[in-house]
Amino acid sequence: MKRFLFALGLLLASPAWANQFADWSAIIVAGDNKAHSGAPSQVFDNARRDLAKTFTGLGFSPANIEQFSLNPDATAQETGTGNIANGLWDLVKRAPGGCLVYFTSHGTPDGIVVGGSVVPPARMQSVIDNACGSRPSVVVMSACFSGQFVPALAEANRVVITAARPDRTSFGCGELNQYTYFDDCFLRAVPLVGDFAALGSKVQECVAFREQQTGAKPPSEPQVSVGAAVGTTMRWK
Repeated sequence: MKRFLFALGLLLASPAWANQFADWSAIIVAGDNKAHSGAPSQVFDNARRDLAKTFTGLGFSPANIEQFSLNPDATAQETGTGNIANGLWDLVKRAPGGCLVYFTSHGTPDGIVVGGSVVPPARMQSVIDNACGSRPSVVVMSACFSGQFVPALAEANRVVITAARPDRTSFGCGELNQYTYFDDCFLRAVPLVGDFAALGSKVQECVAFREQQTGAKPPSEPQVSVGAAVGTTMRWK
């Protein structure tokens, strides 16, 4: 009987986790369309498209996911700081449960490349704070030097994951790469964990292993901040 009740409890719990993100807003931004060499590259758009599929699989509603690209199509709007800020604001109005923000692009010591601009941490903080406020939130910055965003974006209600330390580059943004190392590891790590709070450390492990395999130096050292109030608000299993 106890075994039956335990199994029944799992069955009853599963739909709740499956619907955890149904009323969350999500934006996924491919900030550039070139490799580090300057040659055309799909590396950021590849991640954008597959991240959208991954988040849908976690229970995010496709209607509440907005994508942005320098190669806009039926699935993505034009990348631009105004479009992104307005898009997130509008999404949160109809899907106020929480926020997921994922940028994948090149980075500089001053910020992250978004279209023809470099967006600094203070500007990113303003956009996210304005739209997401105290809602549970996940912010992922996949770029060189992206650890600089952690002090500006870390909050008690947020998980913040970045591809590198503030003073380090990340790897894998060549014209022949399918994904950057970090984006690849993020996609690989999602099925291995059950919540965003645990995801960051798994991505760190993956990136470190990949860099050791390929001899990429110095190590990028992705950064992770898990807010004290995150709790169980970000689980998918």
